[in-house]
Amino acid sequence: MNATRPPFRADQVGSLLRPEALAAMRARWKAGEVDDQTLREAEDRAIAEAVRRQQDIGLQAVTDGEFRRDWWHLDFLAQLDGVTLTANPGPKFKIAGQSEQPPIATVTGRIGCSRPIMAEHFTYLKSVAGAVPKMTIPSPSMLHLRGGRAAISREAYPDLDAFWDDVAAAYRQAIALPR
Repeated sequence: MNATRPPFRADQVGSLLRPEALAAMRARWKAGEVDDQTLREAEDRAIAEAVRRQQDIGLQAVTDGEFRRDWWHLDFLAQLDGVTLTANPGPKFKIAGQSEQPPIATVTGRIGCSRPIMAEHFTYLKSVAGAVPKMTIPSPSMLHLRGGRAAISREAYPDLDAFWDDVAAAYRQAIALPR
């Protein structure tokens, strides 16, 4: 087996804890105190440091820690055609380190993928990685998990088989390599 190609024996799965400086900068950005470019520069620095640390401990695949995301899954799902984020009307629960309740991905139209999703995030990660760069994407089932059938438009999808067909096609498009 080639040690520089996946699968690897050790790997980072999921988000990394956001550094305090980046969390503070993101809060300032949400409050309108800093612009997009200032936030992007802070994210770039934090990602470069996270990559360096992952490589220093010997990981052969590295992640950006999902430092550019508010929610590990929703930032991806919301970029699919036909998906809208809506306030969670259900029971509230406490998430450690979070003061807000995550919204629910709601299917309001036909699912598709008409533009690249997080491609620029991957491009930056690849530019600072000496190891294999990787990105996390949520499984297609995340479109159904939290809201269930109630969060999928019956007008767009009277038949859930058509929904799953469209979701599969959108994911194939989202992960397709440029030719």
